[in-house]
Amino acid sequence: MTDTPSHPPPPVHANAASVRHFRYYDLLMAAFVAILLLSNIIGASKPSYVVLPGGSEWAFGAGVLFFPISYIIGDVLTEVYGYARARRVIWTGFAALAFMAFMAWAVVALPPADGWPGQEAYEFVFGNSWRIVLASMTAFWVGEFANAYVLARMKLWTRGRFLWMRTIGSTVVGQGLDSLIFYPLAFYGLAGWPPEQLYQVVLSQWLIKTLWEAALTPVTYVVVGALKRREGVDVFDEGTDFTPFAAKV
Repeated sequence: MTDTPSHPPPPVHANAASVRHFRYYDLLMAAFVAILLLSNIIGASKPSYVVLPGGSEWAFGAGVLFFPISYIIGDVLTEVYGYARARRVIWTGFAALAFMAFMAWAVVALPPADGWPGQEAYEFVFGNSWRIVLASMTAFWVGEFANAYVLARMKLWTRGRFLWMRTIGSTVVGQGLDSLIFYPLAFYGLAGWPPEQLYQVVLSQWLIKTLWEAALTPVTYVVVGALKRREGVDVFDEGTDFTPFAAKV
């Protein structure tokens, strides 16, 4: 990082930053979408567990191990580039989820070639019901926009101080809504998901995601600081239109 100044960049209003080109913004968007899709494909539908010291089992959704990384990237995007550019990334991720759901439905629905033994396994892994798809997309949309909104507002309230408070506080709200929406909407009443396990998974998802955010706070500080210096920007959302459907970037 010897090519960048050591002092932090001056604060920039969101409107002034909207016309600038950034070197790393597209890379963060690509990482966000990739983690979002992979965590939904691989981990969202599988409940797992850990054995507690007393011998009891604590259930959690397997996707929780990696999905929170997308929230951390979302925090970085909002903190460095502002709410409007984070909004663009959220909508890009939402569109990618929608296409993934359509592609999975189309591929699973195609008749398998004679002698191919993988159709049943393929349907089990990729043949999510539209209930699960709708739950995933709704939870993502609500949780990510809540996360970005809370972080951007807290940045104004704190005048850019206490980054740890903003990232953890926004995660408590955003990830809480994500977990509270997804699991009941997707799995309530289904075989293998008794209510007590469902509620336990919701609580554990919320707790683990928040702890993930707290544990990775030092990494977030390093990444945010490096990006602000390299991009020469520190966006404050003064006068920003926080409507999710606003078109301005």
